Amino acid sequence: MQTPERPGSELRDLPAQWPVLSSEVVYESGWVIDVVEDVITRPAHPEPTFTRVRISHPGAVIVLAVDDEERVLCLRQYRHISHHEFVELPAGLRDAGDEPPVETAKRELREEAELAAREWRQLLSTFPSAGLTDEVHEIFLARGLSHAPRGDFELEHEEAEMEVFWTPMAGLLQAVLDGRVRQGPLAQAVLAYEVLKARGEL
Repeated sequence: MQTPERPGSELRDLPAQWPVLSSEVVYESGWVIDVVEDVITRPAHPEPTFTRVRISHPGAVIVLAVDDEERVLCLRQYRHISHHEFVELPAGLRDAGDEPPVETAKRELREEAELAAREWRQLLSTFPSAGLTDEVHEIFLARGLSHAPRGDFELEHEEAEMEVFWTPMAGLLQAVLDGRVRQGPLAQAVLAYEVLKARGEL
């Protein structure tokens, strides 16, 4: 059976909630995430029930900071879970209550890179792993950069060892396409930037 074709203008993700019969926190980390086990069922089909384990996460912001010479501010940071030192962008958790994402992005750029920006634009909003976690990434472009001291904020743990450096956008794009740089939000941000630039929207 052929499925109907949808025009591009109608393509969108739709919010939905299937019936949840029970929900239990099976691991409370006290750090960033909790692990929750839900028992759910299909709408209008009370049987059978089935279990899904999800990671509850507050979400994060990511900042693609590009200077007037088309250089990107990058970090090199160790990630214990993946056993890699990744090339990344400034980023941070949305753990400050109802703080707007762009304000969190401004704070993270200042704390991690000691930079402020005159111009802010949201590039993307993505679910990095929708089958495992409710985490959402809000990815921003920052232009018009200037120095901004981080103040009393102190880098700790992995952040205390991270390297901060500038790299040309063209070289970063090629590294993404070659598979030498694989951190997801960075790749998404760089590719979105290049598409919008090619369209004349930046």
